[in-house]
Amino acid sequence: MSRDYFQDALHTFNGGNWYGWKTHDDNGDKIPNYQRMTYANIKIIKDGATIPSEADVNAKIQELKDAEANAETKKASGKQKLKDLGLDDDEIKALTGA
Repeated sequence: MSRDYFQDALHTFNGGNWYGWKTHDDNGDKIPNYQRMTYANIKIIKDGATIPSEADVNAKIQELKDAEANAETKKASGKQKLKDLGLDDDEIKALTGA
């Protein structure tokens, strides 16, 4: 299952559960489900919340992706360092669980 960076990013603003999705456009036409979860269709469901700019959301998405890539790089580096110390794959798995 792939990560939904868009919603993960939205959750970082306004303290979490602050948004939902419009079901109808400004003309009253129903928005198809496959088109609903977009920046243009965000609606506020929590008092006091504000919609962050699209640029801020995109920056947060990139930040989340970069953090995930950095974690994977560190994980691989750590495993290599353990191999360099002479541990085999089974021992590394026993220590790290991965």
